[in-house]
Amino acid sequence: MIIQIALSIGLLLYSISTFLYLYRILKGPTTSDKVVALDSIGMNLVAIVALLSMFYDTNAFLDVILLIALLAFIGTVSFAKFIENGKVIDRERDN
Repeated sequence: MIIQIALSIGLLLYSISTFLYLYRILKGPTTSDKVVALDSIGMNLVAIVALLSMFYDTNAFLDVILLIALLAFIGTVSFAKFIENGKVIDRERDN
């Protein structure tokens, strides 16, 4: 009973912070702020799915957690590379 209430409160707080990060993405003054907010949303989604997995007492969501974390990491790396070079994939090869 108490764990259900704690998980519900955690889900509510993570959901609120996700919407606040969404506001930062829409109104962020710099591109770096937007990238950090997008990465934070990915980590919040991992936490939300983990809390849901605990709430429903199942291991079925663990693959989803791994997938979201990998996609968030790849997205952050590609945004950082885009900010650095202006393109994500370099077609030039060193000889």
